[in-house]
Amino acid sequence: MGGMSKPKPAHYRVTNWSDDNAALSKRGSLLLWLDKEMGWYAPHEGRPGHPPVFSDAAIRFCLSIKVLFKLPLKQTAERVASLLRLSAGGHARDKRLGV
Repeated sequence: MGGMSKPKPAHYRVTNWSDDNAALSKRGSLLLWLDKEMGWYAPHEGRPGHPPVFSDAAIRFCLSIKVLFKLPLKQTAERVASLLRLSAGGHARDKRLGV
C-alpha cells in the first residue's frame, strides 16, 4: 500500500512578537465611514399617497450591510440601528430606525 503521503503542514516562526500581537488584535476590527452629510430620508415630492421614507443611499447602505454580514432583514435593521447609535455617540436619532 504505497499510496501518496500527506504533505507536512508548514510551520512558521514568529520573529517580531509586538507586530504579531498588534496584527492579531486588529484582525477582528471593522472600520466603517459614514458620511454625516448623506441624506437618510427621501425628499417629499408633494404627490398624494405615502412618500418613501428613506433615501436610495440609505437603502443601498442597509443592503450592503445585509450582504456583507449575510443577515436576514430584521437583523440587518438591528445592525444598522446599532451602527448609527455608535456613530452618533450614543445619542438617539430616529425612532423609525430603532435608534
